[in-house]
Amino acid sequence: MSEALSPAGRAIVEEEEALLRRVRQALDRVEPARPPSQAAARELVSLRDQAVSASERDLPALLQGLTIAQALAGRERQQVLPQRDAPYFAHLALQHPDGPRDYLLGRATWVDLEAGVRIVDWRLSPIAAVFYQHEEGADIEEELPGGKLLARVLARRILVIEGGVLTGIIAGRRSLSRHGGRWTEEGTGALHGGGAGSAARPGVLGTGAGARGGRARPEVTALLDPQQYAAVSADPREHLLVTGSAGSGKTTVALHRLARIAAARGQPGRVAVVVPEEGLARLSRRLLEPLGLSAVRVETLDAWLRRSAAAVFGHKAVRLAPETPALVQSLKRHPSLAAPLLARIGPQRGKRLRPLRAHLADAFTDSAFLAGVVEAAAGTLPGTAVEETVRHTLRQIATPLGKEHRGIDPERLVTLDGRPIEEGTPDELAGTLDVEDLALLLWLRAQGGDRPGDGLLHLVVDEAEDVSVFELFLLGRLLARDGSLTLAGDEAQRTLQGAGGWEAALEAAGAAGAEECRLALSYRCPQPVADLAHRILGEQGPAEAPRSARAGAPVGLHHFPAVPQAHLFLAGALRDLLEREPGASVGVVAADASAAHAFHASLSALPETRLVLDGRFSFAPGIDVTDVAGAKGLEFDYVVVPDATAAAYPATDEARRRLHVAATRAAHQLWLLSAGRRSPLLPALDAGADEAAERLPSSARQG
Repeated sequence: MSEALSPAGRAIVEEEEALLRRVRQALDRVEPARPPSQAAARELVSLRDQAVSASERDLPALLQGLTIAQALAGRERQQVLPQRDAPYFAHLALQHPDGPRDYLLGRATWVDLEAGVRIVDWRLSPIAAVFYQHEEGADIEEELPGGKLLARVLARRILVIEGGVLTGIIAGRRSLSRHGGRWTEEGTGALHGGGAGSAARPGVLGTGAGARGGRARPEVTALLDPQQYAAVSADPREHLLVTGSAGSGKTTVALHRLARIAAARGQPGRVAVVVPEEGLARLSRRLLEPLGLSAVRVETLDAWLRRSAAAVFGHKAVRLAPETPALVQSLKRHPSLAAPLLARIGPQRGKRLRPLRAHLADAFTDSAFLAGVVEAAAGTLPGTAVEETVRHTLRQIATPLGKEHRGIDPERLVTLDGRPIEEGTPDELAGTLDVEDLALLLWLRAQGGDRPGDGLLHLVVDEAEDVSVFELFLLGRLLARDGSLTLAGDEAQRTLQGAGGWEAALEAAGAAGAEECRLALSYRCPQPVADLAHRILGEQGPAEAPRSARAGAPVGLHHFPAVPQAHLFLAGALRDLLEREPGASVGVVAADASAAHAFHASLSALPETRLVLDGRFSFAPGIDVTDVAGAKGLEFDYVVVPDATAAAYPATDEARRRLHVAATRAAHQLWLLSAGRRSPLLPALDAGADEAAERLPSSARQG
């Protein structure tokens, strides 16, 4: 054993290795599962034969005997034993009034009291809840199904066992790892401390020349650096494109320019902000308050499209689908759709919704037409989008069940819980439109000369890389003839596939030739996060890595063989962090909504843990569990990507963009956790580690 371990660390390793030997020896004594004995089989046959000819008086006793015999015969065959190579993954030691006991968390319950082995199923056992909810040293008094539990937690450890060998231990703030035959020890605890308040809070964006260090909070306007101020001061009647890396102050510049133009032109009611996500809309509203613009209209793209379509086509005319499939959404937003769709349908000035919708449905059920769109996309749309779009559209143009069964008793068209019978089924799509259809319908009308009547003097479109050319065209027409536009977007997030980059985006918005301001310095992300994010993007990113205003804490790369260990590690680390820094904001950014639900469930016992999938962030200290889409444009003191796996983030361009978004939400430190196969987009672990190192929890390492 290596002398790299402290005496306390060496004692922990010795204790856990001895416990593992005892468990494996006990398992080795268990005979392998085998079929019932011949005697048991003969007994079953005899009882069945007797039951066939038994009298009514004797039948109950025979049936009971048959049930017992079947259970006894099948018990040995059905017994589920822990895996010998990895029988458990956590150790909970409790001091009971009558002495200490060890409980081991695994995937099956198995007890050998003679050997002092108690392995419990982490999903089902009440004692497993003690592990999740209490720290080492805690006194416990809880009602369990077997009675009241009075105990003290002597030890709470996460273990990594591979091939029957103990290779990793996390005990509180102590991390012990085995590489080959050598144990090393590092004090990890939770995320690197001192990050509380690093991220932007409402009213304080945390960017600019004065935000490079310290905790003072001067007015944001005083923090603008020379480059930012020059962009804010650009000619108010000229269009401006603001690009830069994540956290470089694009939102700062855009909102301050809007405030300056509103003041200069004396008409704050004729400026507006449009953003893709509700979370960013809520943040923008609150950031505008100290600028004296709390009354400025800030809308999401979807809300603006719904409002515009209702005004044009009528409030009752539009019923939206619950969700658009990802492939269908990509096709309907792709710039390669514009020319063929306009050629097929033509400008539609003044056209009512029903005939216009029929034209659109006809196009989206024409496989040959859609195949041409995919071909024109030059590899940025998959061929499977054709079939998916046709199938989805056919469901939407079907007759709704309510109309199809008109005249039937309405009570027969609802389920027992009072919901419509089509809810949650493909029939639910009948008679609906996608929100992407609204943009296309309004765009076709606008091609005929229809013009919205907003007459804005200035419009800010933030996170503009996520706005389609159809939406940009419509947004540009909201401006008065002497109005101006500010587009703010991440230079590394090239989600305008095939659109020719920002030049084509500006042209679509009617802002061709706009002045461009590229913000070179990142004030949000520390340099380790900026470097890792640049590596994630690969060839999609700019040639040079973004420069950060500060060095910051290293990126934490943590890998586990299985999901339960990652969940346990994360819960313990976050509990420790919030105890040390109750004022910290933590974003747990999962790959999608379903993953966010799963991680929230595993963290729900922690105080101030919120699941936010509708953009309703409180921007308060605590833990916000969300997905990549919901986190876009926001920032947190600490960010955890809990599912940095090959399944969630494969080696694709889209996955690179999404992981880049998740990583660059961090203002102080970033953690990336994975279980199973790590994402190929992440850097390899230390080159000197042996092959097993890939499967070990690693302390925070710079990306």
